[in-house]
Amino acid sequence: MVEAVKMQEKELYKPIKAKVEEILKPKFSDFYLEITADKKFSNKLKAEIPDYRHIIFYFLKEVAPDITGFIKKNYSSDFIVIEVKAEAVKLDHIYQTRKYAELFDAKYALLVSIEEIPEEIKRLSKTVHSLLSLPGYKHMTLVHFDDETKKFVEWFPENPLEKGG
Repeated sequence: MVEAVKMQEKELYKPIKAKVEEILKPKFSDFYLEITADKKFSNKLKAEIPDYRHIIFYFLKEVAPDITGFIKKNYSSDFIVIEVKAEAVKLDHIYQTRKYAELFDAKYALLVSIEEIPEEIKRLSKTVHSLLSLPGYKHMTLVHFDDETKKFVEWFPENPLEKGG
């Protein structure tokens, strides 16, 4: 069962990456995303990591976000990490995504599932306020991706990419 879920997840990387790129294109002139589930990071991505944070690659040899990238700003880059699940979002998935977001100091952390976002998780995030919070006033976003239509159908609490900044 776990192997089947992993195989299905792998098939979702390209369409989810393409859909995120579609959202970013009209808002940002310079951005880059790559599939990193295999724990291999391109030199282009590595070059955006500040020297004082290169230690993160020691830990990323064992685990890595499914999709990683950055949005270039004038003098810096905002990282984006995307974790993909071919099952309903679970608490462990949130903490897994949080780990990647913290390692990259990501401005955007998306946990994308092909299942509806469970009401229990939404309610828990309203009770445990820190659940979707990240350091530096950032937060994680839960996303429902419809595998049939290849579209994002729900963002919780909201789509951070729509703001364009």
